Amino acid sequence: QVQLVESGGGLVQPGGSLRLSCAASESRFSSATMGWYRQAPGNQREFVALITSDFRTTYADSVKGRFTISRDNAKNTVYLVMNSLNADDTAVYYCNLVHLGAPDYWGQGTQVTVSS
Repeated sequence: QVQLVESGGGLVQPGGSLRLSCAASESRFSSATMGWYRQAPGNQREFVALITSDFRTTYADSVKGRFTISRDNAKNTVYLVMNSLNADDTAVYYCNLVHLGAPDYWGQGTQVTVSS
């Protein structure tokens, strides 16, 4: 059973930064595509960023230039550095792990609140 544990969320002022982490208990982590998604109250879960096994990255237009996704295969961990945060970034952030042709897995989420 794959487990994903997110951490690093919290309360930050507008313009501030946070780094989210997601640790995976998965023996084939290095071959997985890892993603971050978020869900704000009353909204559907939306894509934020992903990183493939060969380190290619994709970002939602709303976070491009502000967020950076990275991975450390030695630690089975994916990161999301979020800069220039604003109120629209307030949401629960979820980590996702997927292998081609297989079911994907989700973490429990970590709350990010941007407020003064």
